[in-house]
Amino acid sequence: MTSIRRGLEAAEHEARARRERGQVVVPDAVPGTYVTFESFPGIELALDSLDPRTGTTHPELRSVRVDEVDGQCVQWATVFVPEGTMSYFFKRLDEYLASADKNNPANRNLVDRVHAVRLASVEALWTDPATRFPAVDEQVWWELWLRRRDGAEPARLRAYADGVDMRVGSRALGFGTRTVVLVRTTARQLISALAVLDDIAELRGPHHRAEFLADEDAATQGGFIDDLARLVVPAGASAPAVCVVDTGVHRAHPLLNGSLEPRDCHVADPRWPAEFDDDGHGTRMAGLALYGDLAEAVNANSPVHLRHRLESLKLLPPPGFPDNEPHLYGAITAAGVAAVEIGGTRRRRAYSMAVTAVTPAPSPDGTGKPVSGKPTSWSASLDALAAGRGVVESGTGLTLLDEADPDAHRLFIVSAGNVTAFDHDHLARSDVEPVQDPAQAWNVLTVGAFTERDKFADSPAVYDGWSPLAPRGELSPFSRTSVSFGTRWPVKPEVVLEGGNVAESPDGSERHSVGALELLTTRAPMTRSTAGSSRQLTTAGATSAATAQAAHLAARITADYPALWPETVRGLIVHSAEWTPAMLARLEGMSKKRDKRVFLRRYGMGVPDLTRATRSAEDALTLITQETITPFRADKLGEIHFHDLPWPTDVLTDLGATAARLRVTLSYFIEPNPARRGWNGRYNYASHGLRFDVRRSTESDEEFHKRLNRKALDEGEKRPAPAGETGEWVFGPEARRTSGSLHTDIWTGTAAGLARRGVLAVYPVGGWWKERAARGRVDHDARYGLVVSISTPGVDTDIWTPVAQQVGVATTITT
Repeated sequence: MTSIRRGLEAAEHEARARRERGQVVVPDAVPGTYVTFESFPGIELALDSLDPRTGTTHPELRSVRVDEVDGQCVQWATVFVPEGTMSYFFKRLDEYLASADKNNPANRNLVDRVHAVRLASVEALWTDPATRFPAVDEQVWWELWLRRRDGAEPARLRAYADGVDMRVGSRALGFGTRTVVLVRTTARQLISALAVLDDIAELRGPHHRAEFLADEDAATQGGFIDDLARLVVPAGASAPAVCVVDTGVHRAHPLLNGSLEPRDCHVADPRWPAEFDDDGHGTRMAGLALYGDLAEAVNANSPVHLRHRLESLKLLPPPGFPDNEPHLYGAITAAGVAAVEIGGTRRRRAYSMAVTAVTPAPSPDGTGKPVSGKPTSWSASLDALAAGRGVVESGTGLTLLDEADPDAHRLFIVSAGNVTAFDHDHLARSDVEPVQDPAQAWNVLTVGAFTERDKFADSPAVYDGWSPLAPRGELSPFSRTSVSFGTRWPVKPEVVLEGGNVAESPDGSERHSVGALELLTTRAPMTRSTAGSSRQLTTAGATSAATAQAAHLAARITADYPALWPETVRGLIVHSAEWTPAMLARLEGMSKKRDKRVFLRRYGMGVPDLTRATRSAEDALTLITQETITPFRADKLGEIHFHDLPWPTDVLTDLGATAARLRVTLSYFIEPNPARRGWNGRYNYASHGLRFDVRRSTESDEEFHKRLNRKALDEGEKRPAPAGETGEWVFGPEARRTSGSLHTDIWTGTAAGLARRGVLAVYPVGGWWKERAARGRVDHDARYGLVVSISTPGVDTDIWTPVAQQVGVATTITT
């Protein structure tokens, strides 16, 4: 107890001496002492007793930090003690001493837990991991969390900063009882600030840079950009690229210019300028495509090694030029793609296209019949380009140029389009707003938006009391769906990524997009004359932002596994997707096929993840194969591929009734029927279709082969009775037979049941290649990527190693 008193006295004396030595006086600042209380190992402090809240002026708990020391947790609490109130603690120590001979001394809960007391250091107020604390003389950005007293806390901070070498951001964010301000200074300078300012509650590394930086002035943004630019290591010239198909990209941006060469800036019309973005949308997409959410990169304290590069294709005309004719978008896109690939055809790239056209809404007559989802000249052109064909549009349809080159297959990632009028029931609104042209294309990866942005600062004041519209993990209010499509048309979107949220007024009468609920990204200058002086960071949201992030993911996967085909990369992204808890809560209990169909056409397969797409944990195994199949021969169905999977049968059998999961994704590209009259039906539009099936645990290999070899392979005919089934598919064979060129499903059951399912078949179904009029295509080959994963969630069992030993390689990727 004596050491506690001495610590308090020494802290008060040193704090007073620092104030007297200080050269800066801040009006209205309360003099006092920051004191740190340290607990005994394994013991928690009596925090309530350290924060009495009695009287008008009293000690106040500011921050609490817990670290592990020698295997036990130690707690540090920092308390601001206004001058004249240290007597609060001295009185309790005196009361403890006076009753020390009793079984339960007064204030025992407070005193016996304290191991040491000292004048608080800057580190004591640091609530991020201790390993991230900056060097004492390093100029860095900090988040200063100020406790709210009278609303003048930022003004007092700026008054102090004016007298010392400290830079304060122009914007403050409010979070409950705290106000957060960005400050660029050193830890040593902050030591002096503690002697003068009573408002500091805690210190952190900048976490809220998106909210801060998007609205900061050009000078403040420039400091952050300079810091990050010094850390960025661009990918090499031969690395994969994301080609941003948009309004162009401002190539001179400091965070983009190292990854975008002048020769990689292209235009659909040679009259347009290539290296400037007059609208700004393309530059916002470029930042997300290159970095993902830029806020994460801005937080970096070590080199940022980029794995891919950028390309730009300006598809929309700049000011002063006529708008593109809507019916020519397919031809314009094809011409732009040709411009990109001249001289650089073999570079691996993903085309990121957040440009869509408005499509009609569902019929208002109550019939429920959709009027959307059908191919258009634009979506059919994308399907042809994805399949490696050149394309020219004519009055009767499309002309597919040359022979398809498998090595020229292209991955297009397209936004689902945005809802622009928001309802309180945003899901109902999204369900009747169909994805926009050309996002219904069969071969593209269509991206919708979800959101985890369920909190935002109450600054600026105009949004005080407003709340995010969508709950955490739900579909973003911006996202369109294919709920209104007929069953003959593909499921869109296939995946959803972060697209931000919408703010709703307290009375529910207004809803607006808010930058604090979006993602930080790069900004183009508004005019060429302001290119060197305007702000260079902003925010972006909706399905455009989600699409750019999906392209970022595709390029990262391609950089890790350059042998993967575009159709396989698309399949792997979808395969890595998982539904959020909010989405799963809606799926649970669904038994009707229609309800599950609505669920799938709203969320796709959920939110993809780079780690899941590129890595296998010990209790989760992913197998990838890429094959070529001949769907038709002489007007009849051609090959069936049976895959004997390198299953860890013994391991799974030993696990018995343990829960297990099997997931299968089949991805391929179709060729669209060149004749426009063939666009009304799925078997007339697509060159071919492929499906998968898995051997059931109750049937032999011979029975499985016979079941698939029967003549009823055409989905228009009656299928043979299925063998007995164990476990359960989420969507089942009927839902998997929807149109499109990507099919996926998830089976759950027991590990023992999964052990007997180690054979998978890929087989063809109808398409226009099979028709006599297209006899020249009957014997044509088609590629597919097949992704299969098994997992035993929550069970610490190594299922990866037995498979790696069986296939004889230390990877789960086979081509």
